[in-house]
Amino acid sequence: MTADVNLQDKVAIVTGASRGIGAAIAHAFVAAGAQVVISSRKMANLQPVEAEINAAFPGRVLAVQAHAGRGEETQNLVEQTVQHFGRVDIAVNNAATNPHFGPLLAASPEQWDKILAVNVKGYFWLCQAAAQQMQKQGTGGKLINIASIAGLKPGAMMGVYSVSKAAVIMMTRVLAVELGGDNIQVNAVAPGFIKTRFSAALWQNPALANEIIQRTPAGRIAEPDAITGIVTYLASPASDFTTGEVFTVDGGYILA
Repeated sequence: MTADVNLQDKVAIVTGASRGIGAAIAHAFVAAGAQVVISSRKMANLQPVEAEINAAFPGRVLAVQAHAGRGEETQNLVEQTVQHFGRVDIAVNNAATNPHFGPLLAASPEQWDKILAVNVKGYFWLCQAAAQQMQKQGTGGKLINIASIAGLKPGAMMGVYSVSKAAVIMMTRVLAVELGGDNIQVNAVAPGFIKTRFSAALWQNPALANEIIQRTPAGRIAEPDAITGIVTYLASPASDFTTGEVFTVDGGYILA
């Protein structure tokens, strides 16, 4: 028997999909056979991704505007997915924010509120809405949360972000226990340093980039598609007995 990583006839939601890791995941899912709804705060940023994928795979991607930190917009995202594609089989929480860079004690209440609203509550809203739809369908499903190595090891000057990603990891484990009986697998992926706009302040700084590379056994900073293999596996039937786990994809950085 071989592992089945085919996503044929599956319907997926990917947040934060206007660029970077989210866009790469959307491309990978469609290539594996899925129909995908991509979301972000701004429709104008989503439309180029929608057009690019649909040019190669007509009708397989739908863009829906949704602010990840607003529960009503997330609920609407799931409802529009069901209206357009008929079901939800996979949900990927990828949208994130980090408006604070500095010591944890220097973070303002507003910065705490914004980070937790998107990175923690936002992840919960999608998990809740998608899981309820999966329970209604009765055919199981996959919830995948994009965490970070900052949730496993404190990120320098990224304290609030680290706390939020640690919360995502625990949320993943709690939901894995609670939803196991519904055949819904819940897992997290913890990327290391990836060349995205979100992390541009790090990898575009030659001194910081060189320090990161020197501390990474793989000797490089990865492109967004480095994350797609593990996420596609977690979205597929090949991972049906895998739940509550955190998969680190960082070129070995956290070990150094």
